[in-house]
Amino acid sequence: MSVEFIITALVGAAAGAGGGYVLHNYISAKQVGGATDLANKILEEARKEAQAERKEYMVQAQDEILNLKKEVQSEYKDREQDIKRREVKVQEKEERLEIKTDKVTQKDSELVALEKRLSRHERGLIEKEELLDQMTAEQNHKLEEISGLTAEEAKQRLLKDIESQTSHEAAKMIRQIEMEAKETADRKAKEILASAVQRYAGDFVAENTVAAVTLPSEDMKGRIIGREGRNIRALEAATGVDLIIDDTPETVVLSAFSPLRRQIAKMALERLISDGRIHPARIEDVVKKVEQEMDVKLREIGEQATFDAGVHGIHPDLIRLLGQLQYRTSFSQNVLQHSLEVSSLCGIMAAELGLDQKKAKRAGLLHDIGKAVDHEVEGPHALIGADLAKKYGEGKDMIHAIAAHHEDQAPTTILAVLVQAADSLSGARPGARKELLENYVKRLEELEGIATSFEGVAKAYAIQAGREIRVMVDSDRVDDDQTHILCKDISKKIEENMTYPGQIRVTCIRERRSVGYAK
Repeated sequence: MSVEFIITALVGAAAGAGGGYVLHNYISAKQVGGATDLANKILEEARKEAQAERKEYMVQAQDEILNLKKEVQSEYKDREQDIKRREVKVQEKEERLEIKTDKVTQKDSELVALEKRLSRHERGLIEKEELLDQMTAEQNHKLEEISGLTAEEAKQRLLKDIESQTSHEAAKMIRQIEMEAKETADRKAKEILASAVQRYAGDFVAENTVAAVTLPSEDMKGRIIGREGRNIRALEAATGVDLIIDDTPETVVLSAFSPLRRQIAKMALERLISDGRIHPARIEDVVKKVEQEMDVKLREIGEQATFDAGVHGIHPDLIRLLGQLQYRTSFSQNVLQHSLEVSSLCGIMAAELGLDQKKAKRAGLLHDIGKAVDHEVEGPHALIGADLAKKYGEGKDMIHAIAAHHEDQAPTTILAVLVQAADSLSGARPGARKELLENYVKRLEELEGIATSFEGVAKAYAIQAGREIRVMVDSDRVDDDQTHILCKDISKKIEENMTYPGQIRVTCIRERRSVGYAK
């Protein structure tokens, strides 16, 4: 390769490089110019957007300034009105204070005038007191001269007389208080005992707490007792009834306060005797079967009672308790029959008064429901019955009528008063309840004794089995007006001192007799 060629090549290369450099510079200058124009456009648009946003922010700021200005003006107006109202109140208070100040000033002047009058009265009283002391001293001196006693001696004698009189009055009062306390304690004790005995057996305890079972032979007693007494113990444990096996021929006595338990024990023992198989396991089976049969029987009795009374919709458990009343007595009166009587009487009286007969009959039928369980639950049977009625969904009127029929609660409804009256009527019916002859005679004597204890009573006679007392008054000592007062006083004393079913009629008779003889 020659030098010329190399030089020529280098020159060509240099020329090409220079042209490329020029071309590159040209292209670069052109790109820079375009970028500058683009940048200027972007800046111009940014300025326009910034001005627009600035205008928008300025408008928003002006709106906010206007809103704040309105809020401030509104708050200012509210405060201004509040200040005006307070100014009015303050002004009113000032006026009232001025009025009160005037009144106080007036009262002060009145008090000053009153003090002056009181001072004058006080001076007058002092003068009168001095005059009275002077007159008293003169009278005491005259009395001492007349009586021949000094003031101290007269004082001692007067104190002795007063002491003697007060001692007599104090002794009389103490004796009266003691008598009242004894009477109250005795009456309360009798009420408690009567309530406890009545709850279980009525007046005839011996008759109403035992039942007799006839045996086919004397040998049956040994089989009932069993080896080492195991049969009789099993029967007593299963029924809750005491078996009395004594020398009475061919008879076993069942003793229990609960008539229902006695009936179950009697039925079970009769079945065991007729079957002949008597041992503890057999006894338990028979007693259980009898209890189931008795439960069905109680429901049938209760359903029959509700049917007879015309009462429907009673809870099944209450119907069963009604059936148990068949085996309860009160003063020897069957409680279920008594409840049916009360139900009928309530219905009759409700019809007369234009009230709901069904509701009245329902209350009368259920009024003694507490007696079905009162030997198992503590408390008066009326309140127990009310709790049962509440438990089984009876209404408030029904619950109150049951609770109030013996004054355990004050009767506040007509229904409660009806039940109370019907209960008294059923118990007061002649023959409904039995009494011991001794108690009967004692009550008649007590009734006549109360009547004859009054001054002016000549004679008194208890009639109608103690339901009425006729009082004959002395016409010379008691006039017509006093006879009326005497009748009221005797009635009140009988109410306070005697316990009796129903009511007692008191009749006071005053007559004037003139006797002449024709000859």
